[in-house]
Amino acid sequence: MLIIAGLGNPGAKYAGNRHNIGFMALDAIHRKNPFSPWSKKFKAEISEGELAGDKVLLVKPQTFMNLSGESVGEAMRFYKLAPKDIVAIYDELDLLPGKARIKVGGGHGGHNGIKSLDAHCGKDYRRLRLGIGHPGTKELVTNHVLGDFAKADHIWLDPLLDELAIHADMLVRGEDSQLMNKLALATGSKPEEDKATKKPAGQSHIRAARNHAQPKALPTSGPMADMLKKLFGNKGD
Repeated sequence: MLIIAGLGNPGAKYAGNRHNIGFMALDAIHRKNPFSPWSKKFKAEISEGELAGDKVLLVKPQTFMNLSGESVGEAMRFYKLAPKDIVAIYDELDLLPGKARIKVGGGHGGHNGIKSLDAHCGKDYRRLRLGIGHPGTKELVTNHVLGDFAKADHIWLDPLLDELAIHADMLVRGEDSQLMNKLALATGSKPEEDKATKKPAGQSHIRAARNHAQPKALPTSGPMADMLKKLFGNKGD
């Protein structure tokens, strides 16, 4: 069995917030796959279904973001599951809008929902981070994450959520890299774009620096020319 937990804040006031992209992702999965109607349990809205032949529980904690772990941890213990049986989907400031990354474990990156999950569930669960972009300065972060997605954001947001929902079975099968490729293609980007800047093919960073600062020409006369001839010989001889 797999728990897929989408993080967000309950209530109409927060429904369109960037911070609620986890809830939006679960709603999309619920719409496009055979799941039961939403019901209330574990301090959450939950729905049961099946993906890739395995039982899946969708969990939207209703505890508010900072206490998300109370809900997910309760569901985990009820079904006698381990952290490896959890996938958490949530917003990520440090990814460009529309980018997605998935990994097992790691730090919380200042995300209060993840801090709570770490405390109540352990850290070795899978984390599907959906990029919402950073506003630029720390002072703007709260208004950014608790602000609604703009109309222009739906150019990438809707295809991202639809593709995630269509291929949610990949989460069950552990086909994480394949899923990332699907999401990247859906939003018109390439998975490699967020990796560390690559060096030009066949050229080391040292050689690139040399080429950038290449001297125009060596002196052919004067004291410097004489010294170079003594050091390296006269190749014209």
